[in-house]
Amino acid sequence: MGHRIDLGRLTAIDVHTHVLASVTEEERSGTDAAALAGTFGEIPELTVPELAAYYRERQMAAVVFTVDNVTRTGREPRVSNEEIAEQAARFPDTLIPFASVDPGRGAAAVRIARRLIEDHGVRGFKFHPSDQEFYPNDRAVYPLYEVIAEAGLPALFHSGQTGVGSGQRAGGGIRLKYSNPIHLDDVAVDFPDMPIVIAHPSVPWQDEALAVAGHKPHVYIDLSGWSPKYFPPQLVAHANSLLKHKVLFGSDFPALTPDRWLADFAKLDLKDEVRPLILKDNAVRLLGLGG
Repeated sequence: MGHRIDLGRLTAIDVHTHVLASVTEEERSGTDAAALAGTFGEIPELTVPELAAYYRERQMAAVVFTVDNVTRTGREPRVSNEEIAEQAARFPDTLIPFASVDPGRGAAAVRIARRLIEDHGVRGFKFHPSDQEFYPNDRAVYPLYEVIAEAGLPALFHSGQTGVGSGQRAGGGIRLKYSNPIHLDDVAVDFPDMPIVIAHPSVPWQDEALAVAGHKPHVYIDLSGWSPKYFPPQLVAHANSLLKHKVLFGSDFPALTPDRWLADFAKLDLKDEVRPLILKDNAVRLLGLGG
């Protein structure tokens, strides 16, 4: 798929976008957007083709995914991994499909992941430890990582605070403890060839994320979910120096638009040579889009 993307035309690669609506729906329910309303206000729910049009208009590529949290909620994802992969295949110049498989599915999760890789061509996996209620370093999850690592694909993990359940009674039942990025240090040791992305500025565990990414060569940080004007100073300092090849542009769209993110990113005190690394070049290397 990488050769289908004209890297020369791209201004950026957004490594963190959510698909909130299915092409099979006659009406948008608004339920997924409502779960984030306490943090982000009113947000749109877009299908995969709508996301493709949105990012094509901006001359960007985007990683797209859902979140499978069936163990906690008892509900299957509103948009299936299969739909995302099949629809994204119609827009190979713009979209890169990731999958989400709830580790709570146990042995079935391993079978599902293997099928999504072999039959649907997904290019990575998204995990949300707080939404899926698991510690990333729980060895019960390791058979799932083994499938991902064997395929040479990256695993992206939510970290830190989350907009899911924010402001709701008991935070919607979401427990933040699962998303401390220090748990990923064990995963990085035990799966040294599986690229790992720590998603978001990891409030309140930013230093843990920087430590893991700085120590483990295959661990990256994406900058999604927060406007750059709110980035902690140590994150900016590391992105500008020690981690300049390990930091990735991500918006968390539709919770935050790439337009808003990029406008604030332009105001950060970064070296000129660092900006293209964050916006595109690091993602090209991580996702294997260069050839």
